[in-house]
Amino acid sequence: MSHTELRNPAHGDADNNRPYEHAPGLLAEAFAWLKAPVTPPDGTARQSALLRQGELTKPAGSLGRLETLAVDFAGWQGRSLPSLEHCMIRVFAGDHGIVAEGVSRFPQDVTAQMITNFIHGGAAISVLAQQWQADFAVVSLGTVVPVPAELAGHPRLRQLHLAAGTGNICDTEAMDALTLARALRAGADEIDSADTLQLFIGGEMGIGNTAVSAALASLLLDLSPEETVGRGTGVDDDGLSRKRIAVRRALDRHRAACDSPLEALRRLGGLEIAALTGAYLRAAQRGVPSLVDGFIATTAALLACRINPPVRDWLLFAHRSAEPGHRHLLEALGAEPLLDLQMRLGEGSGAAAALPLLQSALTVHAGMATFGEAAICAGSPTHD
Repeated sequence: MSHTELRNPAHGDADNNRPYEHAPGLLAEAFAWLKAPVTPPDGTARQSALLRQGELTKPAGSLGRLETLAVDFAGWQGRSLPSLEHCMIRVFAGDHGIVAEGVSRFPQDVTAQMITNFIHGGAAISVLAQQWQADFAVVSLGTVVPVPAELAGHPRLRQLHLAAGTGNICDTEAMDALTLARALRAGADEIDSADTLQLFIGGEMGIGNTAVSAALASLLLDLSPEETVGRGTGVDDDGLSRKRIAVRRALDRHRAACDSPLEALRRLGGLEIAALTGAYLRAAQRGVPSLVDGFIATTAALLACRINPPVRDWLLFAHRSAEPGHRHLLEALGAEPLLDLQMRLGEGSGAAAALPLLQSALTVHAGMATFGEAAICAGSPTHD
C-alpha cells in the first residue's frame, strides 16, 4: 500500500491510536508489510568470497575490515565478486514540536531552509552525493515553514507534507497512527522506486531531532537522559540542561504506554525517523544493504531491528557519532562502525564519507592476483 492511499486524519482520532494488532482493516493493512520476511544473506557467496580472500597475494587477514566488507557484500549480492555501482541517498526531513522547549540553537525555519540548500547542492551530503554520482533526493515529510513554492516539481524533491511537524512530545504524542503508517511507507516507497539498487544511505534533517532520538534511545535501552542527550547543534550548558529536562518530561509522560517499538516511535519519534525506519526495513526485505549514518539514523536502525529482527543482517554502520547516545545504540546493535571522525552533522554525511572504504574493499577483492596467478608461494599457514 502506497502512502498516497492512506487518509491522514487529524491528531487524536480515537480509531487511529488503537493497538496495531487490533486496528481497523485499513490501518492493520498499512502496518502489515513491516513484518514481511527478510531473506538472510547468501552463505554460499560469502564462503566463495572468503576462499578467494585466502588465495589473494597477502597474509590472511592483513587487510582487516576491507576483507570482511568484501565478504559481506558478496553475501548481500549473492556473488563472489560484488561491485558497488548503484547507491541511493535519501534525506528525509521533518520538524519537531519539542523545539518549543528550547532544545536547539537554531529556529525551526532552518529545516525548510536546509531542504532548499540540499536541492541547490550546497549541503555536505549534496556535495558527497555528487562526488559518488549517487541517486540523491530529499523527501520533505512535514515542515512548519513551507518549502519554497519554486521548488515544487524539482526532480530531487518529494513533497509529502504528512503534517506540519510533530507534536511536542513533552505534552502530547508525536503523531497519530495513520501519520506514522504513512511516514514509514514513505521510506519504503523510496526503496521501491529503484529498479537497480546495491546500497542505501539514509540521511535526515529536522531541527530538534537529536532530542527526539535521545528520548527514543533512553526508552528503548532503559537509559537516563544524562546518558543519551548531547549538544546536537551545539547548545551551551544551559541548552543542554533544558534538553535533558525536556527528554525526561517526555519519557515520564509516555514511558508506560510504549509497549512496542511502533508505539514508542508514534509517541516519541519524528516523521523523518519513521521514514528512515521504513526505508531500512524495506531495503532489507528487498535484499539491499543499508549503510547507517550517525545517532539519529542508528535510532531508526534499532527501531527497524526491534520491529523485524532479521533486518540486522543487512545493516552496516558507517561512523561513530560525537553524540553520547550513539555509543549505546551501537552497543545494543552489536555494531562496530567503520570510521570515528567525531562527526555529528547528520544528513547521511558520515555514511557518504565511508563510501571510499567500500569501493576500495570491493576493488581490491576483485582486482588483486591470487598466489597461483602471480606464481608466488603462499607459504605455510603455521608461519607468520
